[in-house]
Amino acid sequence: MKTAFLAVLSLIVAASSAFAQQAATEIEKANAAFEQAFNRGDAAAVAQMYMENAAVLPPDAELVQGRAAIQSFWEGAIRAGIRNLSLKSTRVDEFGGDAAREIGRFSLEAPAPQGGVAKVGGKYVVVWRKAGGDWKLDTDIWNADKPPQPAVATGGAAAPAASGTTQ
Repeated sequence: MKTAFLAVLSLIVAASSAFAQQAATEIEKANAAFEQAFNRGDAAAVAQMYMENAAVLPPDAELVQGRAAIQSFWEGAIRAGIRNLSLKSTRVDEFGGDAAREIGRFSLEAPAPQGGVAKVGGKYVVVWRKAGGDWKLDTDIWNADKPPQPAVATGGAAAPAASGTTQ
């Protein structure tokens, strides 16, 4: 009896690990699609990756609620000159098969206030939900590690850029 219980427990642990790995792989693919859509300036495609009632919690800004508002938010970030977004998952934990939490790192470039381009790096947390077989962002929050550092300045001393914007 004890052996059978341990065998079943072992199968459950193995299956759980396989599901978590599958979620991580699917979320990595979704992140690649997010990067591509953002970097080509397609805020509509980015917004479609969110749940209809998703929430975005950007640094130094108000809560953004709902897909339409999220699309407007990302359109503003793109118009502001945010570019070269890169996302890297460091951890994905799946909860119950239809929800997951991702912790990761981001980097991007943003216009510096006095010209040039500032490099911005930081961390993020996303709560993902499965909808129609696809993982979609449900709650998205991030912040920079430190004030943006100018990569290229044009004339005079470049001041750090305002808080970076990404996933």
